[in-house]
Amino acid sequence: MGVNMSVGTTMSSQPMSAKATDVPTKSMVSIAKRQRLQDIFFHRLTQSLSLLVLAALLAIIVSLFVYAWPTFHKFGVQFIWRVEWDIINEEFGAAIAIVGTLASAGIALLIAVPLAFGIALFLTETCPVWLRRPLGTAVELLAAVPSIIYGMFGLFVFAPLFADYFQMPVQKLLGSMPLVGFLFGGSTNGFGILAAGIVLAFMVLPFVAAVMRDVFEIVPPILRESAYGLGCTTWEVVRRVVLPYTQKGVIGGVMLGLGRALGETMAVTFVIGNANRMPTSLFSPGTSIASTLANEFGEAADFHLSTLFALGFLLFVITFVVLSAAKILMLRAEKAKGL
Repeated sequence: MGVNMSVGTTMSSQPMSAKATDVPTKSMVSIAKRQRLQDIFFHRLTQSLSLLVLAALLAIIVSLFVYAWPTFHKFGVQFIWRVEWDIINEEFGAAIAIVGTLASAGIALLIAVPLAFGIALFLTETCPVWLRRPLGTAVELLAAVPSIIYGMFGLFVFAPLFADYFQMPVQKLLGSMPLVGFLFGGSTNGFGILAAGIVLAFMVLPFVAAVMRDVFEIVPPILRESAYGLGCTTWEVVRRVVLPYTQKGVIGGVMLGLGRALGETMAVTFVIGNANRMPTSLFSPGTSIASTLANEFGEAADFHLSTLFALGFLLFVITFVVLSAAKILMLRAEKAKGL
């Protein structure tokens, strides 16, 4: 009798346990389905946002090219090296603006890169620990200063001092010398290609310094310690260990600074002189693509407007190529170091 009861109890408990385990199984399946749907939705959402960025970039390129087409159709590739800029007769060329853009950006890099290298080297190699963070923060804050502030500083403070204490003495000293005298000819009013390059250098400096500092910090400490253990000086460690290890990243940081300098508008507009003629010296006034757009876009119409769009398209292409090359170099540097 007891055996029968135990058997009956066991048999009756089996359906109960099956039902008990069936309920969690169904709930787990529903949870898994809901999570899968959430993952799919999140994936599609992020994918759509990424495609939206690409679509916006493509729309910018297409719109610039469409509005610039009348200029490209009339002048063709010659628009790049034409030097005319005659609004009345509708004869235009981009050479003057391109030369001014490249010259001012090149001068900015020649000044900013050595300074940025010194700042990054000090922050990563010789700076006291208590000073490293506040000094690094101060350098980064320079990048947050609006370009209009740099432009106003250049116009009202830097240009008068630059004219009185640099342009005039240098022109008197070197202006009549053979071979190099032509570089220091022209007006001495504080404006020109060199002045624009110096102001740009202060704007580019924090970007390049921050990138170099981050790149120098990825060097494994064991490499530095081993070099110091062999008796190397700080400069030898930098030259033989840090720079070979981070050379692609350093070049990428320099090119990022170049991309920043190429597209700068307001600071350059204030101090470059805004003259549509080919600069013949470092003190000569000139113009850049960005400053030409800022000065003339508000009053342009018809074909003149198309020409400004063509300049904008050229600036976009130049900047895109430079920044893409910088990004590729940075990725190669990270990949080579196993990051």
